Amino acid sequence: MPLRQALERSQGWHRRLTVPQFTVVTGLLVILLGTLVLSTPLCSNERVGLWEALFTATSAITVTGLSIIDIGTDLTGFGQLVLAGMILAGGLGLMAITTFLQGFVVKGTALRRRLDRGRTLDEFGVGGVGATFRAIALTAAAVILIGAMVLYGFGFSDIPDRGERIWASLFHSISAYNNAGFGLWSDSLERYHANPVVNAVVMLLIVMGGLGWRVTSDLVGLGFRRGRRRPSLHTRLVLRTTLLLIAFGTLGLAVTEWLNRGEVFIEMTWPERWMTALFESVTARTAGFTTVPFSLENITDSGTLLLMALMFIGASPGGTGGGIKTTTVAALMAATRSTLRGRDSVVIRNREISDKVVLRAVGITVASLLFVLGMALLLSLGSNLNGEEPFTFLEMLFTCISAFCTVGLDLGVIEELGRFGQLVLLIGMFVGRLGVFLLLSAIWEAVSREGHHLHRQNRIGYPREDLYV
Repeated sequence: MPLRQALERSQGWHRRLTVPQFTVVTGLLVILLGTLVLSTPLCSNERVGLWEALFTATSAITVTGLSIIDIGTDLTGFGQLVLAGMILAGGLGLMAITTFLQGFVVKGTALRRRLDRGRTLDEFGVGGVGATFRAIALTAAAVILIGAMVLYGFGFSDIPDRGERIWASLFHSISAYNNAGFGLWSDSLERYHANPVVNAVVMLLIVMGGLGWRVTSDLVGLGFRRGRRRPSLHTRLVLRTTLLLIAFGTLGLAVTEWLNRGEVFIEMTWPERWMTALFESVTARTAGFTTVPFSLENITDSGTLLLMALMFIGASPGGTGGGIKTTTVAALMAATRSTLRGRDSVVIRNREISDKVVLRAVGITVASLLFVLGMALLLSLGSNLNGEEPFTFLEMLFTCISAFCTVGLDLGVIEELGRFGQLVLLIGMFVGRLGVFLLLSAIWEAVSREGHHLHRQNRIGYPREDLYV
């Protein structure tokens, strides 16, 4: 009898999953399926075992771009196609896709879970399921195809074989729009560091993918609607913050590498320096492509620190990139400004921001920072215990931020890491793509009684008392 009851409960386990739990489970299942497919002889050569396939599949689904294999030589043509499919699945929004699938799996859901599903969709910038998801897919397909055509006609014109050029253009367009950073060549895009077409197209694809669907939809709506209407506060804030970060990163990299005599910029002309600084400023915010060799010998410490700050901030909500998001930083800066001015509320562009948004921004930043530091600590301990080649703390912290914020930039650390270090980065990529709060929510709902304690509104009030900070 107990065995029968256990079997009956296990048969409907998927119906009891909440959105965070369903997202985590689906993400793990997709990664597992991708691992099994990539490890087959149809997709890869003998150098790619289960571990290499697992790391690559996780990096593709989380659109990170970190890899311990050579995509161009270790994967077959079909394997590269499978990898591109996983990049699309992860880039268009693992959370949106799993929530979309939940509508077919979880039938007869209660009102609480329907509201939970709508709130989760809204948090990730996807304002609906059916028509909106189709619009996201069609927009992405159009942008990717246009980018691929430009790369084919004007960017990768040095590739003589037409089939190879078509696939290189399409693959890099998919990878750039989804902020994945995967390339078919071991040196990423270093061979095109002086090609303005490749630089411009890849940067535009990265920025458009990182803006998020909410911003794209708002801008498209302004173009088709009659009458003058201002963009939403979210759109204006995302665009303004994105432009400021790109400008700040470009100027910062150009100045720091020039003043400190960074080896990357020594042999370049000034136009090439500015183009390289602009490209690296854009790609550091979760894309992972590079047109220059990356290592502490080539990039100065100040430039590395600047890149780490850009990686940690990342893209915008609802986009294909990672990081703590541009709006989170904007909310924190606005809260700091309000504190300095002695205000009791946070105001952005003559609009008051709720305390809930500010608290969420603080929570995301602190939780992400603590998680990255924990990754760096484990990476350091694992390297010391396994007798691996010692790395500087800057190298380990840079690699952990790159993994957690799904960037994909590497200072040459990953190839020297053992399985334990790679496992730390693998977990960091998965948690960073899902979000710390979503993962904690899934765990809390699992340990509580079907998540009832999490969603029950707290009606208890507490007396106020000041705290000196």
